[in-house]
Amino acid sequence: MTFNDNARINTQRTQKRSGGGKTAAVGGGSLVVVLGLWALSALTGVNLMPLAGVATDATSQLGGGSSAAVELENCDRGSQANERDECRMAATADAVDQFWTEQVSNYRPATLILFEGATSSQCGTASAQTGPFYCPPEEKIYLDVGFFRTLSSQYGASTGSLAQMYVLAHEWGHHISKLIGTINVDRASGQASGSVRLELQADCFAGAWMRNATSAKDQDGNTLLAPITEAQLNDAMSAAAAVGDDHIMQSSGMRVDPERFTHGTSEQRQRWLMTGFTEGPTSCNTFEVPAEKL
Repeated sequence: MTFNDNARINTQRTQKRSGGGKTAAVGGGSLVVVLGLWALSALTGVNLMPLAGVATDATSQLGGGSSAAVELENCDRGSQANERDECRMAATADAVDQFWTEQVSNYRPATLILFEGATSSQCGTASAQTGPFYCPPEEKIYLDVGFFRTLSSQYGASTGSLAQMYVLAHEWGHHISKLIGTINVDRASGQASGSVRLELQADCFAGAWMRNATSAKDQDGNTLLAPITEAQLNDAMSAAAAVGDDHIMQSSGMRVDPERFTHGTSEQRQRWLMTGFTEGPTSCNTFEVPAEKL
């Protein structure tokens, strides 16, 4: 999906941090460490490490450092969003925020934090290793755009524009789950667990935004986004498949263990993304779906 070149981008939902420390590799090859850091956090989900009691050990090995707020430069036009990942994320935050403002009563916006290397949050250290995540206490989304390269090189996802937008729209979906109260679920793992249902709801919310993305306007009333093409939709579906629990386990050389699922299979993630895309946000109550139909 591309932004109209002359559209004016509102970047007030986005902040940028610079000067964070570099991250160190996390030791240990246990499934808990691998899936705790990657599947629970990096794979476009809520950072659950502190809630699961993993963060203390994991983030102690990350060079969090201090990060200073810096200006997000040259990101005020659609043409810039089409050229630079950071600008694309800022513009996507503008478009996603507009959509949910109209959908959720008593809505309040999330804030997107762009960073490089590492930065601190109330949910633990944000880094390229932990990937994008939503921090519920802060109502902030943390994202290092370098994650998109990792998603492509290690897990085979498309690097297309809508694939990237899907990642952010998914994280914003967790914010919507917080606002409507569904984020407070049992975080146990398993095929039909609360964790899986929460992630699939965020996928569905991402699809619901994609369905209505072209409704976003700039302050002059110009349309922000051009219509989605079939190729771009396939890019988003590629990203959704890449972050399925079964695909991650297979790619990591692990046995596929449904009892360890926290995000859903590739098929589920694609299906719920398309459910939101074809039916809208009212179709996204994954918590009422029987386990056999999830």
